[in-house]
Amino acid sequence: MMMMMMMMKLTKRCVSTSTRGRAAAAAVGDWWDHVKPSPKDPIVGVTEAFLQDPTLKKINLGVGAYRDDQGKPVVLQCVRDAETKIAGSDFLESISAAATSKFIQGSLELVYGKDSNVITEGTFAGIQALSGTGACRLFAEFQKRFYPESRMYLSNPTWSNHQNIWRDAHVPQRTFNYYDPDTKGLNFAALMDDIKNAPEKSFFLLHPCAHNPTGVDPTEEQWREISYLFKVKNHFPFFDMAYQGFASGDLDNDAKAIRIFHEDGHLIGCAQSYAKNMGLYAHRVGCLSVLCSNAKQAIAVKSQLQQIARAMYSSPPIHGLLLVSTILGDSDIKSLWIKELKIMADRIKKKRSALRDSLEKLGSPFNWEHITNQVGMFCFSGLSPDQVDQLAREFHVYMTRDGRISMAGVTSGNVNYLANAIHQVTCCDQESMNSVYNIL
Repeated sequence: MMMMMMMMKLTKRCVSTSTRGRAAAAAVGDWWDHVKPSPKDPIVGVTEAFLQDPTLKKINLGVGAYRDDQGKPVVLQCVRDAETKIAGSDFLESISAAATSKFIQGSLELVYGKDSNVITEGTFAGIQALSGTGACRLFAEFQKRFYPESRMYLSNPTWSNHQNIWRDAHVPQRTFNYYDPDTKGLNFAALMDDIKNAPEKSFFLLHPCAHNPTGVDPTEEQWREISYLFKVKNHFPFFDMAYQGFASGDLDNDAKAIRIFHEDGHLIGCAQSYAKNMGLYAHRVGCLSVLCSNAKQAIAVKSQLQQIARAMYSSPPIHGLLLVSTILGDSDIKSLWIKELKIMADRIKKKRSALRDSLEKLGSPFNWEHITNQVGMFCFSGLSPDQVDQLAREFHVYMTRDGRISMAGVTSGNVNYLANAIHQVTCCDQESMNSVYNIL
């Protein structure tokens, strides 16, 4: 009898324990049930779709990184030479102040010129960042902390991640007119009206060269007018310079917009990336710099930027920094880099001409001058989302749905195929077309 009672108590305890276990497991399982998948990044989504396509004859025009004429990523010789020079460096400790200072100075010289008073007077706050994205994110946090009621004005359109960056920093966003879909060029009058009508002391994000995604840049005279109006309205210009060298093939020429603003006495913020123009996409090397009124102010701003970075990721990696500072600091390697950058920019220009020529030879009824009028890595083709979808579905050509073409993905081997595909999806929209080219 005693034994039976003990067994019944043990059974109850086991049942109770089992019930508690199931309840606990259910509670644990409930932690993340409310989390839904986030929307795919439009650029990442293009690459994923491209990789999942089993077709051999396919083209990826989504990635904004340089490719050679075989469609392959490129390791520049200047980077290989820099790798040799830094071989044996101690990568086990944090970045030294001297290495960081050399990197920052080299970066600022690219923006403002080697002999600029920005360098000599020390009126800038500069820190290494995790490429251009990281530099933008740091500045967005800085803006929120010290101008919590301010807005960031972004061009319409702009790089899609700009919206994510300032949104996650809880900075209100507005857009300003930029691209004219009718002319496929700059809507300068509307742009100037938006700058004029924005509240005084607004923040604007500007692309100094090779605008992403449109490839449309203001002229030098237009930049001067923009700078003047910024001065009148006391706006703050923040430049995201991800493609220096790719617009014209000349580093100084591509920095002209920022130098105009500096000459006009603006304080300036600048995000720089070496992902594209040095081919260091995976190294995440960038620089954030903020011009200040004096050296004392620069010290204070730098300390705040460092504190923000400290809470985010503590400190950035050293290997990429040493590569960039070696390239910028060695006259021979820097000269080689400038030559290689010019080669990359010239190849993209040639592919622009080749694509336009191919479309015109096909007898396209549309005007494709914008392909060669636009500059830099991207061509804003004017293709509709439906046409982009058709290109992917029928021709295995992948690009973002806004019609942005990464010209680095256009090669001698695929340019005619691409032109034929674009010709088909655009001319099929015209009822007057009696036939289309069958190239599949």
